[in-house]
Amino acid sequence: QVQLVESGGGLVQAGGSLRLSCAASGRTFTYYHMAWFCQAPGKERQFVAGIRWSRGNTYYTDSVKDRFTISRDSAENTVYLQMNSLKPEDTAVYFCAARASFSIVIPTTSSAYDNWGQGTQVTVSS
Repeated sequence: QVQLVESGGGLVQAGGSLRLSCAASGRTFTYYHMAWFCQAPGKERQFVAGIRWSRGNTYYTDSVKDRFTISRDSAENTVYLQMNSLKPEDTAVYFCAARASFSIVIPTTSSAYDNWGQGTQVTVSS
């Protein structure tokens, strides 16, 4: 059974940085897609960034390109989201997600992922 535990959220001023962590357990994640989604109050869960564990290929939504970086540490079984130049509109609960797949295409819809963490709150003040 896959378990995902996020940490690293908090309150930061606009222009600041945070690093989110997602500790993964319960499987060997070599052939998994890992992703970060965010959900603001009253809005749908949205894709932020994804990574293929085996090759490290990454994909980002346009609004975070050049600001956020997704990475994974295979020794620690952990996925990270480095968030720089944060904006008030980045405020949301951030979720880690995982799906087993051999595909080179990283899906951006939440329904494609069947394993989720509990989420961590990120609040960016102006």
